[in-house]
Amino acid sequence: MNIQISSAAAAWYKQELNLKNGDFVRFYVRYGGYSPVQKGFSLGISSDEPNDLGAKTTVDGITFYVEEKDIWYFDDHHLIVDLHKKYEEPVLDYKKA
Repeated sequence: MNIQISSAAAAWYKQELNLKNGDFVRFYVRYGGYSPVQKGFSLGISSDEPNDLGAKTTVDGITFYVEEKDIWYFDDHHLIVDLHKKYEEPVLDYKKA
């Protein structure tokens, strides 16, 4: 499982979460919401430091990651995050690995 974050999406997270270089953004599984890969679950975000990295990428000084315990959620898909140009907010997409 890989994580791909566009520079525009990374900049949005930096601004919205008031992040500085060296900070972390965690994608975690939460009950409820909508996901094309897991019915009844969705992804949340937090700015926690990692405990047990399952996947990560660093963009513009920010490390985006998923804990090992949440890898099941992706069901052999990669996470792709870009910024929606019209709505100026992140869009999560999943691509089969």
